[in-house]
Amino acid sequence: MKKVKQIRVSKPFDLLSEELVFIILDLIPSDLKSFSLTCKWFYQLESKHRRSLKPLRSDYLPRILTRFHNTTDLDLTFCPRVTDYALSVVGCLCGPTLHSLDLSRSASFSAAGLLRLAVKCVNLVEIDLSNATEMRDADAAVVAEARSLERLKLGRCKMLTDMGIGCIAVGCKKLNMVSLKWCVGVGDLGVGLLAVKCKDIRTLDLSYLPITGKCLHDILKLQHLEELFLEGCFGVDDDSLKSLRHDCKSLKKLDASSCQNLTHKGLTSLLSGAACLQRLDLAHCSSVISLDFASSLKKVSALQSIGLDGCSVTPDGLKAICTLCNSLKEVSLSKCVSVTDEGLSSLVMKLKDLRKLDITCCRKLSGVSITQIANSCPLLVSLKMESCSLVSREAFWLIGQKCRLLEELDLTDNEIDDEGLKSISSCLSLSSLKLGICLNITDKGLSYIGMGCSNLRELDLYRSVGITDVGISTIAQGCIHLETINISYCQDITDKSLVSLSKCSLLQTFESRGCPNITSQGLAAIAVRCKRLAKVDLKKCPSINDSGLLALAHFSQNLKQINVSDTAVTEVGLLSLANIGCLQNIAVVISSGLSPSGVAAALLGCGGLRKAKLHASLRSLLPLSLIHHLEARGCAFLWKDNTLQAELDPKYWKQQLEEIVP
Repeated sequence: MKKVKQIRVSKPFDLLSEELVFIILDLIPSDLKSFSLTCKWFYQLESKHRRSLKPLRSDYLPRILTRFHNTTDLDLTFCPRVTDYALSVVGCLCGPTLHSLDLSRSASFSAAGLLRLAVKCVNLVEIDLSNATEMRDADAAVVAEARSLERLKLGRCKMLTDMGIGCIAVGCKKLNMVSLKWCVGVGDLGVGLLAVKCKDIRTLDLSYLPITGKCLHDILKLQHLEELFLEGCFGVDDDSLKSLRHDCKSLKKLDASSCQNLTHKGLTSLLSGAACLQRLDLAHCSSVISLDFASSLKKVSALQSIGLDGCSVTPDGLKAICTLCNSLKEVSLSKCVSVTDEGLSSLVMKLKDLRKLDITCCRKLSGVSITQIANSCPLLVSLKMESCSLVSREAFWLIGQKCRLLEELDLTDNEIDDEGLKSISSCLSLSSLKLGICLNITDKGLSYIGMGCSNLRELDLYRSVGITDVGISTIAQGCIHLETINISYCQDITDKSLVSLSKCSLLQTFESRGCPNITSQGLAAIAVRCKRLAKVDLKKCPSINDSGLLALAHFSQNLKQINVSDTAVTEVGLLSLANIGCLQNIAVVISSGLSPSGVAAALLGCGGLRKAKLHASLRSLLPLSLIHHLEARGCAFLWKDNTLQAELDPKYWKQQLEEIVP
């Protein structure tokens, strides 16, 4: 028998084509940097493969874009200062390859830089210029040179007027998504021009614009319009909508929240032709949601989501809503203080397919409502019921027994106890659980969650003082995918909890404010093993010192936000944070170990800093030139004059709150 000749390959990776490696890289969620450092060939392949970039500083752009020459999506939100030269570099090195650019947190560029960008990047389809508060009509005219633009965000560009928007409308006729939120200089004329010239618009955000119903006549003629945002448009009232007639069957989402002058009469006109509407937000409207108001929903019987947050809702109104719109899957009644058991029970009884319900701060609701919810809504995946203080402990047992599909559950400031948590642990898909200010729960109840809810990503235990290291240990052992945890003011927590949580390698947010028994040793354990850590709150942790920050500086290179007010941190620890390139927010309001020179050096060292919260006394001690330099670099200062306050006992604190809020 003929022997098959064996081929010896000294370099196994030589058998892989570039296309095959690219497919493999598409399946790698993160840590491509480690891949590229393996060998020179991998380094070159990763340079060809990467399409999205988010550099920490604009100074790096020439070198970065030279290496990653196939970049299609460029996010500069970490770069507070982007000059015209930087935009020229982007235009020259990316050219027609660039499709998307985010400048929403950047400043220091002008019309000249935008023009070079528009001329060079002829295939640019998306640009975000939100928060460009100095942007004027001349700059908008330059943006209009980007003829291929399809998505444009101009939120908070308050200097723009109708003329600038008109230029964009004429030049960028391919636009299908436009956001003008808080562009207070733009009125009916500019919006009308946009609707007339850009026929392909699908999403339009006009929130807080001084428009009236006049421009809505043109907007609702757009044949492809799917989403319209009119939040806070006080000029949209019944009179301006009186003659409105439209047949906008493509409209699927309408946000008319905070439209204080809109009643059921105007809403009837607005919804008259929107037969296919699926999502409607009427939060914080001035009208009472009564039987008359609900009658305006007759034309939108296919509605799947409605938001009535902060509205005055009557039982008859809720009954009418569920009768007219029995396809509803999402209902939000947050802070609707007039909602009663009668009204809510009638609603959920008819909405058998309800998936999301928000009854936050509906303080008149009792266990009767929760019983009806549990019995009527087995498909519920999200339930938010913070501060429903009249609900008895027994009612929570039904939630876990009947609503097994829950993924999000907010029980903040409720009377739930360990038996309730035992029942809720049956919700195997639970990913977010908020138990802040739940004074009746202990480690025993938390252990049920740890053993049953292995998919938990977020856990809030703020001021739940019955929790100790034992409970946190069971959570860390059973919920290894945990990304966010808040143990603030759980004063019995020690370093043992932090060592346990270090096993949760996906942890991104760690809040331990007011935990006097945790030290830098425990913090170091989390820093070493939780590489994705992005937000840390250590305020009022007096045993946290420089060694803890040194550990963070060395191991937590993804850290973006940190609060070390009222800790034992000195300028040595603060200076070490300069080693974290992506650090954006820092708060040091009270700290006796810091000198003005130390704070100044630390602020200078953190090149990507966007926000610094400092004690007001430092304002006169820091050089004015330094403050101006940092502000020019994109850092905003927040000066606080807080004095150290004694911590109240949580039970007394809750009692005080209940006395203030009826």
